[in-house]
Amino acid sequence: MMSQMIYPTTNFASVETLNIVRGDGVYVYDNQGKQYLEGMSGLWCASLGFNNAELIEAAKNQMETIAYAHMFGGKTHEPGMKLADKLSSMVPVDNARVFMGSSGSDANDTQIKLLRYYFAAIGKPEKRKIIARERSYHGVTVGAACLTGLPINQTNFDLPIEALGVLRTDAPHYYRGKKDGETEAQFVDRIVGNLADLIEREGAHTIAAFIAEPITGASGVIVPPVGYYDKVQALLKQNDILFIADEVITGFGRTGNDFGVTTMGIKPDMMSFAKQLSSAYVPISASVIRGDMYDAMVEPCSKLGVFGHGYTYSGHPVACAVALKTLEIYERDNMFAKAAETGAYLQSRLQEFADHPLVGEVRGAGMIAAVELVANKETGEAFKDGKVGYFAANACQEHGLISRPVAGSSLALCPPLITTKAQIDEIVEKMGKALNDTLAFVKG
Repeated sequence: MMSQMIYPTTNFASVETLNIVRGDGVYVYDNQGKQYLEGMSGLWCASLGFNNAELIEAAKNQMETIAYAHMFGGKTHEPGMKLADKLSSMVPVDNARVFMGSSGSDANDTQIKLLRYYFAAIGKPEKRKIIARERSYHGVTVGAACLTGLPINQTNFDLPIEALGVLRTDAPHYYRGKKDGETEAQFVDRIVGNLADLIEREGAHTIAAFIAEPITGASGVIVPPVGYYDKVQALLKQNDILFIADEVITGFGRTGNDFGVTTMGIKPDMMSFAKQLSSAYVPISASVIRGDMYDAMVEPCSKLGVFGHGYTYSGHPVACAVALKTLEIYERDNMFAKAAETGAYLQSRLQEFADHPLVGEVRGAGMIAAVELVANKETGEAFKDGKVGYFAANACQEHGLISRPVAGSSLALCPPLITTKAQIDEIVEKMGKALNDTLAFVKG
């Protein structure tokens, strides 16, 4: 008997196929008692596993103290103020100011509005367009879905992409985007040249920002080539275009550093966070901007009497308390350095699949990776649809490993930061069996 649920990011013809009832460390269990190593941290988010006693206690203590308090109209509370100050001290953004929501999607929606408010405040209201990349993922609310560059998140939704002023530039994926005989350096020069042409064509005076995931997630864990971000940032600076780093997946140790921007050498003006901010135990997001941007908004806000943006759950005290405890655990247990060490082991073990007949590319950084399956290993020809990727993910599941098919036929991995090297071995063993099953399926 199916429930009345409308399921998110699901084929409506295939629902309720796995019912997870319990978690223990990096493992989850279904309603039949079967154990799975959660190789995706849920949805790139449960960094500290699925039953961390300290996070549960932090939520309980906050609920017993004050379960809800809002931040409208000058009201505040200690967990919210402490979390904002802690984040501001951590991020590589000058005098960072922090706005809180509940999801990565709303964090990026907020960034769109903050950009427009800021440029209106400094007398440049025409500077409102945002450049996003092909094969990007920035969320699914109306604004964030316009930034996203994946067809599945846009088809049938009639999104106001042009009205919102979203421009599109190349995905920095050398393996999929290179031309015959093109080196990585030539590929970078070409796609950055295309970005320069786009800026010139549209007029830099009309473009507010460029948004990018330092390393992508749902589009296939794309790690841009060396030199890409250096050249992109130089171009943006030259044209007075801000850089928004979407750190919803890459933030807080995922790439083996505090933030993805550290791993990739980016100096952002704005940053978006969610997921690992609370290890996903309670929904929370953060939109971070430079302090001078906030300062410019104070006067127009005072004239109106209120800043007309905010959510019922902005700075929810329970979410803030859990996020504070999460950040405390990261720092106390040296989690980012541990993720770098375990992540290097994960990447080296996954490279063992590079010679597999089905594998075109293995890529990633730290504790995030993807194994791309191809129809022809020599030419890199992709499978025509996502059936092989879905088969491979289901095969992983049969062997007790949860992965995720992304970008057609790539298998993504994003295990909790607490995953041990022995558990990495378990991931690789189970994925190896699944790849062999998939090869047999492809051969028919």
